[in-house]
Amino acid sequence: MTKILLLSDSHSYIDDRILDYAKQADEIWHCGDFGSFEIIEQLEKIKPLKGVYGNIDGIKIRSEFPEVNRFFCENVEVLMIHIGGYPGKYTPLAKKEISEKAPKLFISGHSHILKAMYDDKYKLLHLNPGACGKQGWHKMRTMMQFVIDGEEIKDLAIIELGPKVYS
Repeated sequence: MTKILLLSDSHSYIDDRILDYAKQADEIWHCGDFGSFEIIEQLEKIKPLKGVYGNIDGIKIRSEFPEVNRFFCENVEVLMIHIGGYPGKYTPLAKKEISEKAPKLFISGHSHILKAMYDDKYKLLHLNPGACGKQGWHKMRTMMQFVIDGEEIKDLAIIELGPKVYS
């Protein structure tokens, strides 16, 4: 059983609440737009980190993380792409990756819109954790946590970090 913290679009922002949730996870997955390498360093000190780079991430982050990350967590194949769209509205890259070999779990970020949807066509679960940072048009900062137990994805929870306010 593996407990996952899923976040995206931190845009160089991290706070104690995010770090506290990270400590409770077995793995941290970040779906791009880290914004700064310091975010990566802080998260890697806590738990193993998997992710992809986002459109705002510079060369240093792009040298550490791929654009497309396909991996297994227990018996669940995961596909992660920062700009990937969602069921019925996949980007060309995501559509190509999914149609070649559909994963059980497809994760994207970028939109700052939290989504959890099942894709009947490809028989996969799509997750977008929204945005945990303060940059962007979203009003509520969000993340997700869930458990992968063998072939099962379960105990999905939305974490609201509070309204996006600037200090």
